Amino acid sequence: MPLKIVQFLALTLTALALVPSGAHLFALPNKINLVAEQYFIVQNIYRGWSLFGVALIGALIANLALALLLRGRGAPFVLALFAFLFIALTLVVFFIWTYAANQATNNWMMIPDNWEQLRREWEYSHAANAVVTFAALCSVTLSVLTTRE
Repeated sequence: MPLKIVQFLALTLTALALVPSGAHLFALPNKINLVAEQYFIVQNIYRGWSLFGVALIGALIANLALALLLRGRGAPFVLALFAFLFIALTLVVFFIWTYAANQATNNWMMIPDNWEQLRREWEYSHAANAVVTFAALCSVTLSVLTTRE
């Protein structure tokens, strides 16, 4: 696949991966102190957002492909590799905290005794992933800008 196509895919898919985590980050201050009933109602707005996983996996693959295509090209390679690693890190954070909270609450349909701890883990894991995904977007953008044909 030509380099420009892989660069475009890496940029676009990484930007799309930032959408849900960025939305969660900006919603956090308004949600973090809601009482249980209100919080569980609000959580229903995220039904179907799991489809963003396609963009995240696409970003992971595209950034890896870009790094492989740029091997031996110094800074562009390192930046593309960082973008891949940042996206991989978001998956680690997701499965340790976000997914675990989703499972423990039956996707926010059941209120367990420790729901407040699970809420904190869920909210702050999304906030962390917004920052990490933004770092990935910056890295892949810099990789593209510094690549010479």
